[in-house]
Amino acid sequence: MRLTRCWAALAAAIILNLLVFFYVSWLQHQPRNSRARGPRRTPATGPRVTVLIREFEAFDNAVPELVDSFLQQDPALPVVVAADTLPYPPLALPRIPNVRLALLQPALDRPAAASRPETYVATEFVALVPDGVRAESPTHLERMVEALRGSSARLVAAPVATANPARCLALNVSLREWTARYGPAPGAPRCDAVDGDAVLLLRSRDLFNLSVPLARPLATSLFLQTALRGWTVQLLDLTFAAARQPPLATAHARWKADREGRSRRAALLRALGIRLVSWEGGRIEWFGCSKESARCFGTVAGDTPSYLYEGRWTPPCCLRALRETARYVVGVLEAAGVRYWLEGGSLLGAARHGDIIPWDYDVDLGIYLEDVGNCEQLRGAEAGSVVDERGFVWEKAVEGDFFRVQFSESNHLHVDLWPFYPRNGVMTKDTWLDHRQDVEFPEHFLQPLVPLPFAGFMAQAPNNYRRFLELKFGPGVIENPEYPNPALLSLTGG
Repeated sequence: MRLTRCWAALAAAIILNLLVFFYVSWLQHQPRNSRARGPRRTPATGPRVTVLIREFEAFDNAVPELVDSFLQQDPALPVVVAADTLPYPPLALPRIPNVRLALLQPALDRPAAASRPETYVATEFVALVPDGVRAESPTHLERMVEALRGSSARLVAAPVATANPARCLALNVSLREWTARYGPAPGAPRCDAVDGDAVLLLRSRDLFNLSVPLARPLATSLFLQTALRGWTVQLLDLTFAAARQPPLATAHARWKADREGRSRRAALLRALGIRLVSWEGGRIEWFGCSKESARCFGTVAGDTPSYLYEGRWTPPCCLRALRETARYVVGVLEAAGVRYWLEGGSLLGAARHGDIIPWDYDVDLGIYLEDVGNCEQLRGAEAGSVVDERGFVWEKAVEGDFFRVQFSESNHLHVDLWPFYPRNGVMTKDTWLDHRQDVEFPEHFLQPLVPLPFAGFMAQAPNNYRRFLELKFGPGVIENPEYPNPALLSLTGG
């Protein structure tokens, strides 16, 4: 039978009407919420934690075993291995999308984002896993997440079953004093820092809001920053296994790792402005200037050293050098029969603290001009710079008619010696500096001199030193501390 155009059009119309009828019938049987909101989707339930491996040695590590052990528990788990530069020998990492190598040192051929660790983390939480860990349970990370969510702590830590188990420590960080002080944690297992091998978990936003989130050594850097912010860490009763083939198995590898670790730690502490680390038991570590290095600050302008503008006081290494220099100079003067006394800010520090003022940068002593010839070092300094057998430098100051004793040729922390002579019962000088305390005073303040504790020894000071100081600085100077030049920078911030 021949199909005409009319019949074809009629057939198409019937088919179209049937399609519309079936669609309307189907739509009427759908729930209202489905019709209003569209198709119902099952929410994604991807991983909540990224494993981030930062603390390992390129020359000897168990990172591939570590990565494989976590992927065995969850093949979709995001893993980031972070290194400053491309590790060599190369790491045998799985070539899958969820395992990435992040190189943190900027390079000419990579965009800026490639050097930022947060580029590689999209999960709510980050687990910082040190080398030598092996994952044996698929629930460990989730248990850490739940522990963190149920705690007021900002981090949680799970020990690793190694010879260096994690333990809780108290940690007080004072940027003003350039110090980090560790001690026993009174509230363990809640504490300020964890020492030893541990897996750490915290929120990604917390980690990447730190100033240097992945600086090495990672635990040292991390806890200095978190303790300063008042964050605490909860040490959990949850243990990760150690690698079956642990890294650094040979004595040479351990020696090399220890040497490089010490170097990294010293560089980190100096970069973060920590000059003194105090450990429980009284052990002290210094990371500042020494007799062989320059002092921690440059030339002082307007009697206001640069560190005061940074909200800090004199670095403890500088105070130590000043104390050593002052004690040595006083010993030389006393042995030579040179009459001296604490002057200016040093006398003020002795009266107020029994020590150098915490923000002072030198030591001042007055001496009798007529006694200069009694001291071999001062006689030599009149002719030029003299380096004595202890490495201290004696010289005539270029700023005026006074003497200066420097800690060393490299380190110019110093003691200034101001020669006075009596005239009609008044101690005077021939040249003066533009310092408010550089004024004449009655000689009776020096008759007699009295001992006063200062910088760890007994120094000579004017009698009635309160009146002496108020003559120099004004009433109430002992009780009302102030920076050297409050017109530039005031202690009270005014």
